[in-house]
Amino acid sequence: MKIGLYFGSFNPIHIGHLIIASAIKNKTDLQKIWLVVSPHNPLKPSKSLLNEFNRLHLVKLAVEDDENLEVSDIEFKLPRPSYTIDTLTYLKEKYPQHEFSIIMGSDSFQNITKWKNYELLLNNYQVYIYQRPNFPVENPAENITIVNAPLLEISATQVRLLIKNNKSIRYLVPEKVREEIEQNRYYKS
Repeated sequence: MKIGLYFGSFNPIHIGHLIIASAIKNKTDLQKIWLVVSPHNPLKPSKSLLNEFNRLHLVKLAVEDDENLEVSDIEFKLPRPSYTIDTLTYLKEKYPQHEFSIIMGSDSFQNITKWKNYELLLNNYQVYIYQRPNFPVENPAENITIVNAPLLEISATQVRLLIKNNKSIRYLVPEKVREEIEQNRYYKS
């Protein structure tokens, strides 16, 4: 099976993440998209992160009715911080029957040279890149596919700020996610 891995902190997951995942599934030959919840991204500070198990639960709530999207906690079982190449190596060994690809925004791709063993990643895996404004991808390599996905100006940072300021996040996150965040008072402090 061809599986696209969409890595993220998902702090919290929002409609923009889901639209991108769905668009990439619809516009490629990928058979499933796995949303890989990263407990700790080595390029991001961890102090603003909600507990990893709470973030994982929110992502599961967000996609529970979508047969094309699955949630993976694979990086919870690996050494930290999480490095994409290590995760891919582990997945390839554990699931040799699957073909894994990477999904990322053009903004993340701009930092690819800071990633651990990025050459191995680019040489051995198909990469699907969705364009972000002001982050063009020039002359992509053979195994890089640019996918036009609808982009909304929503960020997890913006969602957290709205919560902190007692503003509504309705329509920015799935309803079940909003209810869970409000009930547990996530991102309030």
